[in-house]
Amino acid sequence: MKIRSLTGFVDPGWPIEPDRITNLGDSLKRIRDSLMEAGYDVQTLRLATPPPSEMAIRVQSNERADFARKLEAECFVQGVDYVAVGPVLVGDIEGFEAIPEVLRTTESVFTSALFADIESGLSLSMARNCADIIRQVSTISSDGFANLRFAALANVPSGSPYFPAAYHRGGPPALAIATEAADLAVAALRDSTSAQTASRILIESIEGHAAVLSRIAQPIAAQHEVRFWGIDFSLAPFPEELRSLGSAMRAFGISSIGQSGSAVAASFLAHCLDRAQFQRIGFCGLFFPVLEDFILAKDAAGGSLTVKDLLLYATICGTGLDTVPLPGEISQEALYAILLDLGALALRHDKPLTARLMPIPGKQAGDPVHFDFEYFADSRVLRVDIDSLNGLLTAGGSIDIRPRSVTGKPGTSNL
Repeated sequence: MKIRSLTGFVDPGWPIEPDRITNLGDSLKRIRDSLMEAGYDVQTLRLATPPPSEMAIRVQSNERADFARKLEAECFVQGVDYVAVGPVLVGDIEGFEAIPEVLRTTESVFTSALFADIESGLSLSMARNCADIIRQVSTISSDGFANLRFAALANVPSGSPYFPAAYHRGGPPALAIATEAADLAVAALRDSTSAQTASRILIESIEGHAAVLSRIAQPIAAQHEVRFWGIDFSLAPFPEELRSLGSAMRAFGISSIGQSGSAVAASFLAHCLDRAQFQRIGFCGLFFPVLEDFILAKDAAGGSLTVKDLLLYATICGTGLDTVPLPGEISQEALYAILLDLGALALRHDKPLTARLMPIPGKQAGDPVHFDFEYFADSRVLRVDIDSLNGLLTAGGSIDIRPRSVTGKPGTSNL
C-alpha cells in the first residue's frame, strides 16, 4: 500500500500569506518523512483551499487566475506538489468564468464546482455550467488532458484529501491522508479460499495500516497546531495489475468488470471498508477511475465496462465517474444529462459522488486512447448514447431530491 497524498487544508489569505502555507507545509513534510521511515511510499504533498467565494477575503472571479498562479508558485517554494482551489458554489455562477484560465495558465492547480447537495438540491444551472466547462477545458490541449484537473461534485463535503474534490470549509488548518490501497484488496482475495477469510484479512489489513498512519500523523499535526481529520482509506488503484481494483474484483470470481457479478464483488469490498474501524474522512469507498486502473481500462476497451455500469456501481459503493474517456465531439447536452443522473444518485443515496469526464479531441467511440502519463493506462473512448432532454430538465432552478425515508410501520406498505 502507498500513500497517494498528504493533503493540508487552509485559507491561504488574499493576498496570499506565505506563513500560513509554511507552517502547514512543514507539518506535511515532517509526517511524510516519518511515514517513509516507517516503510510507506508517500507520493505527493497537497494543499486545498476554501471556495474562493468563502475565503475570509473573497477572491473575485476576475482575480482567481492570478490567485491560482501565485498560490501555485508559493506552494512550489514550500515543497507542496499540488494545489486544489475550492469549488465554485451555487450562487457563484461568475466563478465558472475563471476556470478555463486557471487551468490554462497553471500546471499543478486543480479545481471543481459543486452542482448538487442535500440543502440546495440538484441545481440544473450549475450542472449545465459544469458541462460547458468540461467542453471548454477539453480544448485547452490537443489531448483533452486538462480535464484531469477539473471535477463536478455532487454532495461532496469538505475534507476529502483526494483531488480534484478536496476543499476546506473554514476554521483552523487541518490535514488528512489519502491512500492508494487497491493492492490490499487484491492480496486479500487472491490468498483466500472463502469470502469470510478474505473479509477478515482485508479488514485487519486496513485497520492495521490505519492505526500506524494515525499514530504517526496525529502528534506531528498537533505540534504544528494543525487538526488531524483522519484517513480517506479508499481502494484507489494504480495502472498495474497487482494494484488494480479491477484485479481484486476479478479475483472475487468475475471474468471482466461490467459482467454479471460485478455489483456483488464491488459491494463486498465496500462492505469490508464499512466494517473497518479507523478515523474516517472523505469517501472511504471504491474508486473506479477508468484510465488509472489497468483492468478497468482493459475492460472498458473491450466493451464490457460502460458509463451505465459505472453509474450502477456509484449507487452501491463507487465514488462516481472518474477519468472516463469520452468522444471529443460529445455535446454539452450529453454531458449535462450524465451529470444530472450522477447528481440524482448522490442525493437519493446521500453519498458523495464526483464526475471527472474527459472528452478527447478528434476521438470517437471505440478509438484507442493513450497518454504519455505514468498514472494512466491505455484504453478506448467509451460510447455515450443519450437522447435529447426536454420538459422540466431543460428549465432552470433546482430539483429537490432527498434520501429515501422509510416511514411505514412493520407489516405496512408505503406503495
